[in-house]
Amino acid sequence: MIRHFLFPIVLLFSAPLFAQQKVTQSSNRRSAASLRNQIEQIAGTAQGRVGVAAMLLETGESVALLGDQRFPMQSVYKMPIGMAVLRLVDQGKLTLDQKVRVETTEYVSQRQHSPMRDQFPKGTDVSVSELLRYSVSESDGSASDVLMRLAGGPKSIMAYFKSLGIKDIIIANTEKEIGGDNAVQYRNWAKPTEVVGLLRLFQQGRGLSKSSRALLLRLMTETETGLHRLKGQLPAETVVAHKTGTSWTVDGVTAATNDIGLITLPTGQHIALAVFVSDSKADEKTREAVIAQIALATWDFWK
Repeated sequence: MIRHFLFPIVLLFSAPLFAQQKVTQSSNRRSAASLRNQIEQIAGTAQGRVGVAAMLLETGESVALLGDQRFPMQSVYKMPIGMAVLRLVDQGKLTLDQKVRVETTEYVSQRQHSPMRDQFPKGTDVSVSELLRYSVSESDGSASDVLMRLAGGPKSIMAYFKSLGIKDIIIANTEKEIGGDNAVQYRNWAKPTEVVGLLRLFQQGRGLSKSSRALLLRLMTETETGLHRLKGQLPAETVVAHKTGTSWTVDGVTAATNDIGLITLPTGQHIALAVFVSDSKADEKTREAVIAQIALATWDFWK
């Protein structure tokens, strides 16, 4: 499905100018259709369901594939959790240097990724800013769960996003809960178009102060995971602020191989891109290549 987000512009125009505008819009639709076809061909190699939404933020041009379907987020949800925590910092309810006690009971299982747990096996006192770094840049499940606690739990986080008009990103469970039952991850879902909507709000500076936005953007740019996903085939100097999400492979099927983020073009414009590869029977290299190729296709189209 292709989605075009056209913003109202008040114009004084003559009839010939209006005719020219209609021709341009028609041309844009054909071009977007060609990009969507290219994305669909790439997605066909995933041996699963692929959801994509992409938007050139400065113009509103967009394209989507299964953009209104639900996909399990896995660690992608650490970006919106980070936003919710930073909102509390902006409100003075938390501070970045505030120390938080983390008990071993809050650690995710050994099967799950947690550099903080590995570094501090007996528990630790850690600042809010360090928890954000662990969670966003290192995709630490234990840190994410502590941040969720600080944010007041899923209901409080969802109330924050509802206030921003975001309804189709659902955070319902901790990482520890997700790790305990493979089916639970599907309760924590997002629609690709809504994720791009959130990235757009984030880029516009809505919902966070300038300093909080800058911090989260830096942490996303410093993300250590998913080097072969959105960034995989882009020029090495490209700035990509992103958050990955990955599930286990169970009975030959991988529920989630995801990457969402903001890509800065040479023009200074920005692509908001969300790619979710779900319930795939392909190997990791193939799944990640699908994401990388889709990112490159949008880059080539809008650069």
